[in-house]
Amino acid sequence: MEPQIYQFDDLPKQVGDEAKAPPRGDPHQQRIGVIFSARSHHNKGREPDFGSRENVSIVRPEKRSDIAHALAGFAQEGIGLLVISGGDGTVRDVLTMGQAVFGDNWPQLAVLPRGKTNALNVDLGSPRDWSLTRVIAAFEDPEGRRVTRRPLAVSEIGSDDPPMLGFIMGAGAFALGVDVGQDAHKAGFFNSLAVGMTSAWGIAESLFGSDENRWRRGAAMDLRYLPSNERMERSEHGKPERRTIMLASTLETMPLDIKLFGKGQGPIRLVVLDHPRRRILASLPAILTGWHPRWLAGAGLHHLEAEGFSIALDSQFILDGEHFPGGSYRVEQGPQLTFVAG
Repeated sequence: MEPQIYQFDDLPKQVGDEAKAPPRGDPHQQRIGVIFSARSHHNKGREPDFGSRENVSIVRPEKRSDIAHALAGFAQEGIGLLVISGGDGTVRDVLTMGQAVFGDNWPQLAVLPRGKTNALNVDLGSPRDWSLTRVIAAFEDPEGRRVTRRPLAVSEIGSDDPPMLGFIMGAGAFALGVDVGQDAHKAGFFNSLAVGMTSAWGIAESLFGSDENRWRRGAAMDLRYLPSNERMERSEHGKPERRTIMLASTLETMPLDIKLFGKGQGPIRLVVLDHPRRRILASLPAILTGWHPRWLAGAGLHHLEAEGFSIALDSQFILDGEHFPGGSYRVEQGPQLTFVAG
């Protein structure tokens, strides 16, 4: 079955009035807004517990437009903390919808990892059993840990639609990996275990398949640095207009502590594979633990960094677990966000 493709015309450009600036002062007196995704895997059959507090507003959106209007209401209340209870896809939708609401006046955020995949929570280092009551306590604690992150902002070139905000973008074989990950979910594997199952399957297909195998074929892909418009590095291996995989993120720690990116990369970190040569694939277990010898780039595996980049591709790409249509896009840094993390 073909995956559902997320359409950019789902996104609001403006919702309600301009948000109030985040309140300052005693966090015990500040209002807290909660987006509770009842469809998220670990939220099914559960209700958020926030004790008997009167300063907590909870909204259970049924569709994306409900998220936008809920956030507009939170902004008018002047919330100091926005809690997202769901997986990576829910976080992506809330952040994307929040642009039209909060502008430069974002409240602090916290994520309750309730989805099938929760890569952002892994990076933030929050407890897996993070609860709403613990989030609120950490928010009110002046010594509570805070982590700042800037999501990727993905904009369609030539469109006036607002950018999508997310943390992991991938194309080529990565899109196939997400489809296999969905099959792993159906078999009962979630979070880091699903990532491991997907990776093992992809390696096996790439090692033993022919160049016509869909895992090895990749996608037509033009990658350029912004603002220079200089083409990204490419080896001589494979068809020059194609890349097997592209993965970009602003996260610093990946699920299973996989070392996909090079040391010291930033602010946008990329790994690009030109063609799945068996020498690279045979070395992949060591590469994923952080072994990145210099010969990798010449063999077609590049660890890159960028302030921003453009990508033109002929097939779908993935942003935080969901498919988006091929085309030409700018990928830049989104707003700096502060997360309550523990």
